[in-house]
Amino acid sequence: MLICPQCKFENPNTNKFCQNCGASLTQKVCSECGTHMALNAQQCDNCGAECGTVLWAIITKEATFAAGENKEDEQVGEVGEVTEVEEVGEDKFICLSPSTSSSPSPLPVGSYLDPQQRYQLLEPLPALGEIAPNTEVCIKVLDCQPYQVSLLEVMLANQQQGLATLSMDTNKIPSLAKLYIDLQSWSHLGIPPIHDAWQQDNIQVVLIEDRSNWQELLYLWREDTTSSLQIVHFLYQMTQLWSVLETVNCRQSLLELSNLRLDEDESLALQRLYVESPDNQYNVELPEDIETTAPDTTEAQVFTVQVLGRVWQALFRQSQRTQFGSILHLIGDLELGKIQTLGQLQSRLEAIASEFQGNPTSIPSVTSKMSQTPATATILQLDDEEQYETDSKGDDVPTIVLPMQLVSLENAGLTDVGRQRDHNEDYFGIETKIQKLELPNKRTLQVRGLYVLCDGMGGHAGGEVASALAVNSLRQYFQTNWALNKLPSEDDIRKAVRQTNQAIFDLNQKDARSGVGRMGTTLVMVLIQDNQVAVANVGDSRLYRVTRKRGLEQITVDHEVGQREISRGVEPSVAYSRPDAYQLTQALGPRDEHSIIPDVQFFEINEDTLFVLASDGLSDNDLLTIHWQTHLAPLLSSSANLESGVRALIDLANHYNGHDNITAIIIRAKVRPNLEQQ
Repeated sequence: MLICPQCKFENPNTNKFCQNCGASLTQKVCSECGTHMALNAQQCDNCGAECGTVLWAIITKEATFAAGENKEDEQVGEVGEVTEVEEVGEDKFICLSPSTSSSPSPLPVGSYLDPQQRYQLLEPLPALGEIAPNTEVCIKVLDCQPYQVSLLEVMLANQQQGLATLSMDTNKIPSLAKLYIDLQSWSHLGIPPIHDAWQQDNIQVVLIEDRSNWQELLYLWREDTTSSLQIVHFLYQMTQLWSVLETVNCRQSLLELSNLRLDEDESLALQRLYVESPDNQYNVELPEDIETTAPDTTEAQVFTVQVLGRVWQALFRQSQRTQFGSILHLIGDLELGKIQTLGQLQSRLEAIASEFQGNPTSIPSVTSKMSQTPATATILQLDDEEQYETDSKGDDVPTIVLPMQLVSLENAGLTDVGRQRDHNEDYFGIETKIQKLELPNKRTLQVRGLYVLCDGMGGHAGGEVASALAVNSLRQYFQTNWALNKLPSEDDIRKAVRQTNQAIFDLNQKDARSGVGRMGTTLVMVLIQDNQVAVANVGDSRLYRVTRKRGLEQITVDHEVGQREISRGVEPSVAYSRPDAYQLTQALGPRDEHSIIPDVQFFEINEDTLFVLASDGLSDNDLLTIHWQTHLAPLLSSSANLESGVRALIDLANHYNGHDNITAIIIRAKVRPNLEQQ
């Protein structure tokens, strides 16, 4: 089965194009330059950009059975000697089947890890026959069939249906793979996603996201520009991961310093999972040339919350960074056993973060969901699952109060006539100003963005005139009525909308337009000043917001008869059974400025956010509600190309709707704690 890269539709293996949206299933497109390439290409032939799906393969050889053990009670595939190498043309691959032949030679780059010739070696693979039992070999591989459903997905689906998995003569998911599967919902906390896995005989293969090139936490820890508050933030993230990893006995993953990585937003992430020893003991990874006074840090000890303190000591020692007062006391209290639970440890870190912000006595109330945002600070909620539990079952999960700052703002816009109209009455405008300052000890980004989308009405020389006039009128107004470093007030925004309405109204009067011939337009507008946002809307063009914690949210409410009736207490099913339910109650232009009451909202950007301004050609029939996880959620990643993303949205709307003009503006805002305010 082939999964379409655009709409995620499931296609038969014989399809060359997606039968849902028409996207190619035999080629992929470079996200940088748009060049079409073969599916197994690692780099773009045109611009050289990395475009291949590179994975991290963990290959394990299990110990064979001791004499006298009953093999017949075990599942097929748990016993067997090392694999042999078979030839397919000029290529080689690992054949995971029992063999009594001599150990194969190492496999070179370009060979395959599987008989299906899907995963190509990017590094030489040692002869598996020479690998000691219960040890691992880790190498990079290239997925040459990225649209193909993985064997792991097939096995999981078959398990759910109670069917046997026949692929590759295996009927067992590797034990290591089960840990990644169990933690899939925690990927936002840095758990690497699993891609594929299989087991045959005594060989286990697990493929996860390749994070070997991600920056190590230790490197950032060494930097002078890394503030104490940022370090406290990393420590808190470790406590979160500790609690999650405890559920699958993988806390050792936090003790390998080289395993602690940073994602694109400098949030803590793990390169891979390490399983704890059977006797539930740990070893803190320390460099050989560093002498430590922490007791028993190089000997196996039982896992307790004190272990985190020793990991932190190791980070400070290896980075040669001086422990600052509050953290020094915290680590000392951990070592002395004064802190017994994870909840107590998180509360101490929370207090230290508040101290650095100059407000040591103000510790916020603790909830398992996002609290209301105060005017002067943003609550960075690091736990967003209600079932999240800590060592202390009675302790609430604390939050850290950190002011947020915008670190990047990107956008893309596109409009399309659709499949049934002969002209386009939609219009949009994007205007951004970015001022960036970077010094050895300071980085600031000041951003101002104006995003306007209008869906015109009134036919030829009507709707398109009204929508374009509205966009340009609003742009001109805010060019002279937007003070430095501050969003316009609600009164200013309403004034701008009313003046725009009056400009279209006056044109209607001048041309003596009447009835349905009067031109008009809807409006949805977003103003961004750093991490502050203002939204105004008139009509049924919408603003959506997508975040990792909350998913898709519709921010605006349509100005139409159905919504008006609902606001009056009518049941939604009754309100939308009216024949005029979708008739607009407000639009710019048909009536004078006194008839327009725009909705205006203000809020902060508390986390990485995707804003989507959409005309009704895109939002009709709940299109975004149904498809946001496949077409919007991936665009939160900095590596996703917004131009390609907005094009995919237009194609999706043309396929499922297409009855109207289609316009979309996508805004991607990235934020992080403001570490300069200490």
